[in-house]
Amino acid sequence: MLNSSVRTGPGHRKFVTAVFLTFSGNCREALTFYQTCFGGSLQFKSFEKQLDGYGAIPVVSGSLVAESIIIHGSDLVHDEGRILGNYMAIFIHCRDTYTRKKLVGDLEFSKSDSLVRNYDDDQLIEITDAFDVRWILYV
Repeated sequence: MLNSSVRTGPGHRKFVTAVFLTFSGNCREALTFYQTCFGGSLQFKSFEKQLDGYGAIPVVSGSLVAESIIIHGSDLVHDEGRILGNYMAIFIHCRDTYTRKKLVGDLEFSKSDSLVRNYDDDQLIEITDAFDVRWILYV
């Protein structure tokens, strides 16, 4: 199990933000894609055999641990199913506009409807990637 806190000295902890995303059968593909955007290391735990209702062997839990973000994910959903909504996004404070522009390009790389746009004058932008995950990128 991953520890989401890092010791910074005796009796002190620095907490690291992590997100958990539920995917519809493409958790391994999504986290592998995010690794190309953020770097880091991947870890997956899957069932040993195919389950009814899944096209591939589902990921029970997966994680990407990178310097700037930790993303956990799974293909398994609660009984109500996976519902897309506009109520959640991942917020990242980018170092500068160059870093943000590169991240926008990386996250939109696999989208077929990706638009080339100059975001340099916007302090806060929102994009949605090919896995229907919303990202808010701030400079």
